[in-house]
Amino acid sequence: MRRDIPDLAEVRRVTQKKRDAWWTVLLVDPVATPLVRLTAKYTRITPNQLTWGAFLLGLVSAAFFALGDWRWLIAGAVVYHLSFILDCMDGKVARLTGQGSVFGAWLDFVFDRVRVAVCGVALMAGQYERTGDALYIWLAAAVIGLDTLRYINSLEIFKIRHTMRKQIKSRLRAARRADNDRELAFMEDLLRENPEADIEQDARTVAAEATQAAPQTQVVDLHQEFRRRFPAYLRVRSFLLRHRVRPHLISGIEFQMGVFMVGPLLDSVMAATIVSGALLIVFELAIIYKLLLSTRDFTRTLASFDRGDMTEAA
Repeated sequence: MRRDIPDLAEVRRVTQKKRDAWWTVLLVDPVATPLVRLTAKYTRITPNQLTWGAFLLGLVSAAFFALGDWRWLIAGAVVYHLSFILDCMDGKVARLTGQGSVFGAWLDFVFDRVRVAVCGVALMAGQYERTGDALYIWLAAAVIGLDTLRYINSLEIFKIRHTMRKQIKSRLRAARRADNDRELAFMEDLLRENPEADIEQDARTVAAEATQAAPQTQVVDLHQEFRRRFPAYLRVRSFLLRHRVRPHLISGIEFQMGVFMVGPLLDSVMAATIVSGALLIVFELAIIYKLLLSTRDFTRTLASFDRGDMTEAA
């Protein structure tokens, strides 16, 4: 069987996210994207089958980790990375072939959490058996707890941002009943569609282009205070986004790789886990702080609608 699949450049455009974790951009996509093209073109492998394959390789990795010896740790780290490559391929194949499904997304999420939990327990159990240090038992609980906390925090932040957007849209409609054709756009969406933009320098330009293209568009920016407080960060963020790297540098992906790849490869599981966990907590706290500042912009935006001062929202 051979499907009509576009060339590699087009596959990259269709399948790769505009912003992704630096580990994925640098160490996974260069391998996964060509494999996605070959998989879609020459096989009948479905995204769900790739998800199952990633999960099973994760279990193999856990078995290697449980053996404890450094040589098995290296084998476990390599297999874990192969598992992660397959895990990234399932979504790309789904986007390329149109085979994505709601159940597939659920399966991918659940298998990811189970894989982290099983590998975390196996890795720390192997090191406990090897050294007798009870701290590894606590590290197993910490790995599972931090992975769970990260997803809970991410989900709750998404819900809060969705609620703020919904309330702004509702308030705008109420404030402009006489102007029903007025549309609403959020600055973060405009910048997401244009990741090459220098955030501080081009934010106003992006907003102006949006209103020129659709004169009835009201642009709302819920990150004004954050940008004012951290101008140096914005320059770093702009550089990262131009290279498809999201500025949340220690996300769940980097945390997993620190624990399940860097630690085993260096035979420094405890140190790598502690450092990775600490960095994850720091970046999660930074996201929470950014949300706090965003809620202040949200309050000011609603107040500007109540006063009828729509220019303050942009």
